[in-house]
Order: sequence, then C-alpha cells, then structure tokens
Amino acid sequence: MQKSILKEVILEQEQDRQNIEPGIPRAVLDTALKYASLPHAVVVSGIRRCGKSTLLRQVLNKHYKTGVYSFNFEDERLVDFSAEDFNSLYEVFLELYGEKKVFFFDEIQNVPKWETFVNRMQVKGCKFFLTGSNASLLSKELGTKLTGRNVNIELFPFSFAEFLAFNGFQLSKNGMSLTSERAAIKKHFAEYLSHGGMPEYLKYQQPVLLKGVYDDILYRDIVARYGIKQVKPLRELGLYLISNFGTTFSYNNLKKVLGVRSMNTIKNYADFFENSYLIFLVRKFSFSLKDQLASLKKVYCIDNGLAESVAFQFSKNKGKFLENLVFLELRRKFSEIYYYKTTNGLEVDFLTKSGRKDFGLIQVADNLNNDKTRQREVNALLKAMDELKLKTSLILTEDTEEEISQEGKVIVVKPVYKWLLEAPAASS
Repeated sequence: MQKSILKEVILEQEQDRQNIEPGIPRAVLDTALKYASLPHAVVVSGIRRCGKSTLLRQVLNKHYKTGVYSFNFEDERLVDFSAEDFNSLYEVFLELYGEKKVFFFDEIQNVPKWETFVNRMQVKGCKFFLTGSNASLLSKELGTKLTGRNVNIELFPFSFAEFLAFNGFQLSKNGMSLTSERAAIKKHFAEYLSHGGMPEYLKYQQPVLLKGVYDDILYRDIVARYGIKQVKPLRELGLYLISNFGTTFSYNNLKKVLGVRSMNTIKNYADFFENSYLIFLVRKFSFSLKDQLASLKKVYCIDNGLAESVAFQFSKNKGKFLENLVFLELRRKFSEIYYYKTTNGLEVDFLTKSGRKDFGLIQVADNLNNDKTRQREVNALLKAMDELKLKTSLILTEDTEEEISQEGKVIVVKPVYKWLLEAPAASS
C-alpha cells in the first residue's frame, strides 16, 4: 500500500480524534488503566458502535496523554491493507511522530494475520491496545496468536448506571429512599428499557443509526468476512433471532422455518451473529455436558434499542425486554449463564454458576399481580432451589419489592432498576 495513502489516513484520523467528545467514564475504564501497566496487549472487543474507540481515547488521556501511535482500520481506503503493509505504516508513523512504543489500533480484525506484526513489536518492548468487533478476538485462538501475551476486556453498550451518567443524573446517597429521586430513576429506567444503551443512538435518537449497525454486522462483519453468497437466509435468520429474544429454539426447527437445507448452515450463521456480538445463545443447565449441548437454546440480543429498531414485532412484550436487560447485566459479571428446567418441567429464566457448586437462580416477571403468574414463578424457583439445594433466589420485576418465605426458603423480589444499580451478584 502506498505510504502517501497511509499518511493521509493517519493525519485525517488524528484531526478527527481532536473533535471526539471524551464521553462518560466507562465501568471497565479502571480495568483498562490497570492493564496499561502490563507488557501484554490489551484487547477490547464488543459490538460495533458501543464505544470501544472512546474507551481507548479515555485510556490515552488518563494514562499516556501523548506518545502513542493511533490508527483505525475501519476506513474504506484500507480495504487492501495486508499484514505486509504494517512495515510501511510503522515507517510513516516514524516519519510523522518519531519513535514511540505504544500502539492504539481500532478494528484490528479487518487485517488478516495482524498478530504477526503485534508479536514482532511486542518482542521489541512495544505496548498494544487493540479493539475489534468480533468475539474471535477473545477466543482461545488469540492466546496462541499472541503467544499468551494478551489480556482481554469485553465492552457492552451502556449499563443502566452508565445510562444515568450519560443523561447527567447522579444518584444521591439515599436516593432510593427519596420519592422524587426514585421517580426520576424510574422515568430514566423506562427510557433505558426501550432505548437501550448504544451511545450514538442515545445522543441523536435516530433509529436509522441502529439499523446501520445491524446492516454493518450483516454485510461487513459476516457476508464479506465469511464470503457468504446466499444473503437472504442469513438476513432472515438475524431478524428471526432478534425478534424472538428470550425464547428457545432448535437449529432443526429454524432450518424448516427458513427453508434452508443444512442444519449446519443455520448453526454456522447463528455462530456468526454471536461472534459479532449481536446475539447471545444460552444453553439449558445440566450436570451432563452432552445434555447441555443437545438442549434447546435461548437467544438474547445485545441491546434493547437495537432489537426495538430492527426486530419484527407485533406488540412489545415488556417482560421479555426486562429479561433481556437482566441477561445483559449477568453477562457482564458471569462467564457461565444458563436457563434451568426442573425435573417436572418448570422453567427458571437464569442460573448463574461460579465455581463448581456456587449457583444463583433468577426469575424475571413484569409483575406478580396475577395469582397464576405469581404461583408459576414461585413454584418454579422453589422446585429448582430444592433440586440444587439452595436457600435463596431472586425474582426481578418492573416495580415490585417484597420477600417470600416458603418451605424454609427465601425468595427476594425487587425491581430490575434497583437491582441494576446495586451491582448485584447472582442471587442477592
């Protein structure tokens, strides 16, 4: 690639970065700053437009101020950039800024075999911050590619606490006890439940921005990346999955619904969407790995606002949107999340697992005003608690708070918005 093009891109990107707003401090910023002192490459991965570049800018401003090379590979002029062009890029950096030891690279997955340059420069004592929109950056393969010299951070759209900060709302010490503040929090939560946490969308409130994210994932992250020729079934699968978050499915049934001959094709397509952080697939818990793999999957979407803007829905199911928010918060904190089916067929929305036998059970319901709903949720938890030998569990609702004691067990009921702001563990 011509050095003149690389120089043009570097200078334009540097000028653009001067105009970027600093943004609110992200919850993972402290972790990123802590990793700055390590010699390892820091890999930040997450869905497009969730704030990865802004996070790197915050790290730069807090820890480095200056003295770094910065480059974003998400530029149409770089479509032919290959691993062999890194030397030219480095030479242009040296010509423009002199020798530096820290690299900030955005959307690095766009360059095949990018790790060869990173490995070579790490040996020379260079530090890397890398972002990418594909979960393969956090896969076991990465440890091999970077010979173990990497630490990983996943970045999601705004949490509820970040959403409040974005909107300039600061909860006082006793805010939950104050009627006026609690009312304000509930108002913000209603907006968060519907709009989600994608920063650019929240700033401009234009659904076309979220549809653009979906299209980029579909056509740039999947179709172009994996060389897919038949786009229609892929597009239909994506719409089906994000229109049915919170529900179970089987690959075989999806094959029939979409008219695709191969079940492996459906599975591969679903994996592509999951690798791009658009969806998450959750298995039923079982002590048998074979049973887990054979179980129906549940699907969740990365962002409520994105699902609201893109999905095909006849009516809004508030309970499913609440459930999706709860999953996303759990996903920030737990590596193992399942749904649970009792031996008599009752379902619990979430089982979290920490260690070998540290379980948490969470049920999500819009409200418990209906006796049949209340009985269904409570009975499922009591049976699951009995089978897993647990004493406590949790029901999260839109705005109900109480404690249910039954059969020597305790079920805590609390509003989702309150649970989100308490930085909850799995069953408290």
